[in-house]
Amino acid sequence: MEQNSAIHATHEHYDPIGSKLGMWLFIFTEILLFGALFIVYSVYRYRHPVEFHLAHQELNVFIGFVNTVILLISSATVAMSITAMQKGDKKMTLILLGITLILAFVFLVNKYFEWGAKIHHGIYPGSEFLLSLSQGDILFFGLYFFMTGLHAIHIIVGMVLLGWVYVRVKQNRVNQERYVFLENGGLYWHLVDLIWIFLFPLFYLIH
Repeated sequence: MEQNSAIHATHEHYDPIGSKLGMWLFIFTEILLFGALFIVYSVYRYRHPVEFHLAHQELNVFIGFVNTVILLISSATVAMSITAMQKGDKKMTLILLGITLILAFVFLVNKYFEWGAKIHHGIYPGSEFLLSLSQGDILFFGLYFFMTGLHAIHIIVGMVLLGWVYVRVKQNRVNQERYVFLENGGLYWHLVDLIWIFLFPLFYLIH
């Protein structure tokens, strides 16, 4: 009886196919959300091409590029952590997850300094200086703060999720036989990376 209870507890709430399907559905809704924002950005850019062109020159391309590299590397490390887990290498899995979390933190630090410079110059939604500029400038920086801020929130959520995965790997609750939670964490992080891959050229590179 006790043995049956232990077996039941071992398999309780573990549905890898259902978990993956749920994560893919969630990712699909996120793509729809940011896809709609990209369309809004494109429409306003079409209507205010000169203002958007001049406003984008105020952004720091170097920081944007550095953050792009950081996210690409972090996406690789989280993928490598899944491979390490599939091979049963718990120590390497933890190391790679730790590196991913550190890179995510560095991304946020860079974003903090980038936003801080804009705010220091009075460029933020609702500021007296921004409201004195053209409608195109107001729309550009409004979308910039909203979309990069929304992405930063996704970074923080991803850090919490991967941090939770890290703890469960350490507790052996995520292991070589049961690692769908780690896979889902990796999928979410790839989504965060993918969104930034579109945000970076949209705001920083397109003239």
